[in-house]
Amino acid sequence: MVLESTIICVDNSQFMRNGDFHPTRLQAQQDAVNLITHSKTRSNPENNVALMTLSDLSVLVTLTSDTGKILAKLNQVAPAQELKFIPGLKIAHLCLKHRQGKNHKTRIVAFVGSPIDSDEKEVVKLAKKLKKEKVNIDVVSFGEDEENTDILNKFITTINGKEGTGSHLVTIPPGPHLSDALVSSPIVQGEDGMGGAAPAGGFEFGVNPDDDPELALALRVSMEEQRARQQAEGGAPEEGETPVVAAGGGGEDETSEEAMLQRALAMSMDSGEAPATRAAPQTRDLGSMTEEEQIAYAMQMSMAEAEKADEPSKSESMDVDEKDQDYSEVMNDPAFLQSVLQNLPGVDPQSEAVKKAVEGAKEENKDKDKKDDKK
Repeated sequence: MVLESTIICVDNSQFMRNGDFHPTRLQAQQDAVNLITHSKTRSNPENNVALMTLSDLSVLVTLTSDTGKILAKLNQVAPAQELKFIPGLKIAHLCLKHRQGKNHKTRIVAFVGSPIDSDEKEVVKLAKKLKKEKVNIDVVSFGEDEENTDILNKFITTINGKEGTGSHLVTIPPGPHLSDALVSSPIVQGEDGMGGAAPAGGFEFGVNPDDDPELALALRVSMEEQRARQQAEGGAPEEGETPVVAAGGGGEDETSEEAMLQRALAMSMDSGEAPATRAAPQTRDLGSMTEEEQIAYAMQMSMAEAEKADEPSKSESMDVDEKDQDYSEVMNDPAFLQSVLQNLPGVDPQSEAVKKAVEGAKEENKDKDKKDDKK
C-alpha cells in the first residue's frame, strides 16, 4: 500500500466570507478539509497530514497522523489577506521536503476560493518544478471557478505531463455542501476510485478500514507474515518477492525473520546433545507450529543448553578450590616437602635452595602454631 505525506493548503482570504456555499465558503471549506484528512489517515494509518494557510502563509500543523491536531487548528482559521497562490505552494513543497518518512509519496491539496492574481508564466514555471520534484497536487476550485479555470487547467496539465494522472483539478459550482461534491472525487476516492475499499466490492479481511483502521492494519500485517511463513515452508518464492531460504539452507539471500527463526531452531537442536536427547525435539513438525510456539520452543532449547553448560563449570570450580586448599596445607609440611625435593631428579637435597625451602616451611608451621595457641 502506498504511503503518503499530504499538506492541505486552505484559502483564508476575505473572499471566504461569501455565502454562496453554506453557511460560508470558509466553513464549507473546513468541512471539506475534515473529510479529506480522515480519508488520508484511514486509507493508511501511517499516512501523515499537515495544514497551512494560503493567505497569511502560516504552517499551522506540521506532518502528523493525529487528525485531532489538524481539526483543532482548522477551527481557528479566520479570513485574513488576499490569496498568495505561488508563495503558498512553495512553502508547502518545502514542508514536504523535510518530512521524516522519506519513503512516503508527497501530495499537496490546495483549496482555491479566491481569484489567482499570479502571472501565468510563473504558475507554469512552478508546475514544472513540482513535477521535477515528483510532487502531486490536487486543486479544489470553488467560488471563483470561472475566473481561475484556465490558469488552473494549465497548472495541472503541466504537472501531469502527457501521460501523468497523479494530479487533479476538481471544480465545484456553488451549492449547499462543498464536502458532498468531494466524496466521489479522485481526491477522496484515490486513483483506483475504491476509496480505501478492497477489490471485488467488499472490505479487505471483512473489516471496514474507515471504522477501525488499526484493526485493518494489524490484519494486513498478519496476512503478510503468513505469506512469508508459507513461502519459507513451501520453497520457491513468488515472482517479485524477496527469496526466503528454509531452515538449514544456509543461503546468503536469507532476509526473512521467519527463515532466521527456523535456522536458530535447527542450530539449537544440533548443538552437541546426545542422539537420544535430540530425537524427541527433531520429531516435532516446525511447519505446523505457530510463530509464538516456535519462539517458546527456541527459548526452551536455549535454556536447556545453558543449564547443561553451567553444571560442569560449577563442579569444576569447586574441585579447583578444594585442590588449591589441599596443596597449600601439604606444601607447609617440612617432612613432606623435603621427601619430595629429595626424590626429584637433578635436585641436590643438600643444596642451599632446598634447605631454605624446608626451613621456610618450618617457620610457617611455627607461626601457625603460635596463632593457634593464642586462640
